[in-house]
Amino acid sequence: MQDGVRELRARADSGFYCWQAVEVYQAYQCHFILVARKTARLVAVLNTAVWKPSPQTDADAECDFLYQPEGWEKAFRFIALRFPKPPRKQPSKNQPEVPEQYQLFETSAYLYRVFVTDLEGPVYRLVRFYNGRCASENLIKEANNDAGMTAHPYYRFDMNQNHFQLVMLAYNLNCWLALFHRHENAETASCKHVTLATARLRFLFIAARLWRHAGRVGISYSDQYEDQSRFTQLMKRLNRIRPRGGTFDPVIAHALT
Repeated sequence: MQDGVRELRARADSGFYCWQAVEVYQAYQCHFILVARKTARLVAVLNTAVWKPSPQTDADAECDFLYQPEGWEKAFRFIALRFPKPPRKQPSKNQPEVPEQYQLFETSAYLYRVFVTDLEGPVYRLVRFYNGRCASENLIKEANNDAGMTAHPYYRFDMNQNHFQLVMLAYNLNCWLALFHRHENAETASCKHVTLATARLRFLFIAARLWRHAGRVGISYSDQYEDQSRFTQLMKRLNRIRPRGGTFDPVIAHALT
């Protein structure tokens, strides 16, 4: 493990649900959480598992048990969420019946999400950590489409590398911009991601008119500009940034928690 790295964590879909992947994770001291594949043995364990309510997830119940898949050298911790199966829709007379497809485990009465992991902690925290994998794919898609990360404008690797770093800098600056225009008492859970496209429409591509009168210069915004108050607040906060030693003075009274 490199200096400064306290812990390695991996989250992956069922394509990595195999002993070979787990063996590599353990060899590099990397904790993991993987989506489990549906097998008859695992479904049988789920049917006999001890379930308890899961108020901190969107499932109705959760369970936690040790299980050793076939071909694995030892047992690992498995966690699962259980969802009531939605009522089956009746096809119309003129519409042929099409079997429903589920990416979750399916039994006669329930749907399941099942994971294998070597991480400790309550089930809801581990599921929340895995769910961040889906969010990261959306962030990569945004960087590709809105920031131009997939563009390779040059024929030299080092120049394309510089382009990539500039794109990532622009993306991170947009994230900081979202933090600067948040509400004063906002908490982390209430903050929503602001995409690059949305930030451009709110704070960059603004319909306005510059004017000069009696030695004064000003700017007038369109009456349809709904975010004018937030834009004004954002500019005031940015103008208040002052260096102090090796850091900067805070511009928002309450830290984000």
